[in-house]
Amino acid sequence: MGIVAGLDSSPDFTRIVVCDTDTGAVLRQGYAPHPVESPDGGGRPSDVDPQAWLLSLGEAAGGGLLEGVQAIGVSAQQNAVVPLDAQGNTVRPAMVGGDKRTQVAAADLIDALGGREAWAQAVGCVPQAAQPVTKLRWLARTEPENAQRTAILLQAHDWLVWQLLGRPVRRTTDRGGASGTGYWSAATGAYRPDLVELALGHQVMLPEVIGPADAAGRTPEGLLISVGTGETMAAAFGLGIGLGDAVVSLGASGSVMAVHPEALVDGSGMITALADATGMHLPVVTTLNAVRTLRGTAELLGLSDLESLSELAMKSTPGAHGLVLLPYLEGERTPNLPHTAGTLAGLRRESMKAEHLARAAFEGMLCGLADALDVMRARGVEVRRVFLLGPAAELPAVQAAAPSLFGTQVVVPQPADYAAIGAARQAAWALGVSQGTLDARTPPAWHGAVAQVLEPGEELAVGQAVRQQFVSVRDQTHPGAF
Repeated sequence: MGIVAGLDSSPDFTRIVVCDTDTGAVLRQGYAPHPVESPDGGGRPSDVDPQAWLLSLGEAAGGGLLEGVQAIGVSAQQNAVVPLDAQGNTVRPAMVGGDKRTQVAAADLIDALGGREAWAQAVGCVPQAAQPVTKLRWLARTEPENAQRTAILLQAHDWLVWQLLGRPVRRTTDRGGASGTGYWSAATGAYRPDLVELALGHQVMLPEVIGPADAAGRTPEGLLISVGTGETMAAAFGLGIGLGDAVVSLGASGSVMAVHPEALVDGSGMITALADATGMHLPVVTTLNAVRTLRGTAELLGLSDLESLSELAMKSTPGAHGLVLLPYLEGERTPNLPHTAGTLAGLRRESMKAEHLARAAFEGMLCGLADALDVMRARGVEVRRVFLLGPAAELPAVQAAAPSLFGTQVVVPQPADYAAIGAARQAAWALGVSQGTLDARTPPAWHGAVAQVLEPGEELAVGQAVRQQFVSVRDQTHPGAF
């Protein structure tokens, strides 16, 4: 019996959970917002002094929260780059999040290496505005002096681990975090320093990638710190997903990820080949339109919230009387239709009712995510059940349609701090390995997420017919999109 802690430093706050080492039961928790001023009074800042993360961490851990804890795991926002000089001091504030400033840099880099397929082959992903490699290109073009002074690159979780350990000479990271940088390949398990040079203009020191169950070190007080990982990998680990599981996240945009034994190199760039926190792989496919489809429809129908839209949709029937909404409101990444718009098809006098449009919005959003699932399945990824995440997963219209449209069991976990729990589970693993009680290949078997389980049941045939209706409209409107 022992206790471990997991901390998740997200873009806006730090959350800490203290868990039982054997079962994963959450015993105590702490929370603190980041003391970060938004530069324009709205939206998140693109530059953040990483000291803000430490201040927030200190506040969240107040009141003796970590008393008796034997090991700590760190999860943090992905895509944040902390450029350091040769002495380990920050050259400039950390560059975080998705950043409009860097869109031109992403296009530059894609051309510089010879196109999307060249990048997919090199590191399993095509540069996007948010990725560290793209931010380096922006830095070299926009702040050449800062780029020149940059000698060491860390991501948010690497930097926090390094600070907790007292800034040792050795700096480490994990496969999960490294796989999102755009200069480390999940397929080969190696950095591509030439791509850092292509982006930044010169070579730098990169953290050593250590194993999922390895410890990064011990604090001056003797507390074990595990390797840490990115938020996506930590949440997957906290949920307890394994082979045969996929996770569908319903944010404004959507994402589908699944556990797979090997890296998937995808020349089209639709699949991003990430590594997970266990030694396996975590291919991800994103769609630009998920809950924004529902919000747009609610506004069009004069409804104030998504609960009202869901209630209205439930008055319709599967297939929405022939109405099909292709939900490409912001263009789309999956399929790759960046400049297209949404389409409403199947308008007949009897289908022109508010409840049918509401139903078509839910079905269109879920069919768009089913397309993303099919991209994975076509590459041999097994999907036996789908974990559905995000507040919209609780809506009755989503729960009624998802199992039959996805063609599989759907699990809706209760809301919890899964990234922090995943970080704590990693800490328990590293602690067990260091004590000789756990194998480095097998993580601790914690209780899985408390969840509602939905089966397609007798609705499966109806759902697949609705899906087929969507596919035929999609293929007629955008021939050859897939």
